[in-house]
Amino acid sequence: MSMQDSPFRRALGSLTIVLVVMFGLGAAVLYVDVGEADPPAISEKNGELSAAEALQMVQQSDMKPLEPLVVDAIAKAKHRAFLKEKAAKEKARRKAAWYKKHKKEIDAKLAAEKLAKMPNPSSEQNKDAGRKLNAARGWDACWPALETLWTKESNWNERADNPWSDAYGIPQALPGSKMSSAGPNWETNATTQILWGLSYIQARYKDPCGAWSFWQRNNWY
Repeated sequence: MSMQDSPFRRALGSLTIVLVVMFGLGAAVLYVDVGEADPPAISEKNGELSAAEALQMVQQSDMKPLEPLVVDAIAKAKHRAFLKEKAAKEKARRKAAWYKKHKKEIDAKLAAEKLAKMPNPSSEQNKDAGRKLNAARGWDACWPALETLWTKESNWNERADNPWSDAYGIPQALPGSKMSSAGPNWETNATTQILWGLSYIQARYKDPCGAWSFWQRNNWY
């Protein structure tokens, strides 16, 4: 038997293999202990921590209290934000109170601006409508009287607004809202105003001739 095949040689080879394996396992354990950190004890779910996980994190960490200067700065910032919000609310309250007090004037101004932007027929166009509506009542003979009367009152301007009274429109209804009985568009529609004015003349003076005669004596009708 040769020296290479002796039992002693085989036993020595087996021992060498065992030692190599043990050395490899030890190195692996050492690598895990030294080279890699422990997996986190708390796992995030969809980027959010549960209350239990947050509590566990606080208990396991060495969280230090905020510095006094940091806390003071945060408190001052919160106080400034509070004062800013309080001032904004007070400003909004005063603005609302002012608007409520002046609502009528504001609404009237807006209505006037809206009215001014609407198409405005010429006095000749309005006069032509008045002549036709006057003739429809059988008052052809009184057309010169009506033409002169409303020329003096408003110059046939459907938006004529008397600055000394609430008289408004072609017939100078007083107040102008009286003409709403002839139509909701009484502020801008010449036909609506003329219809109302002719009805007023008929009820009080019988026809435009009578209304013009009264106006000549009194400067109003």
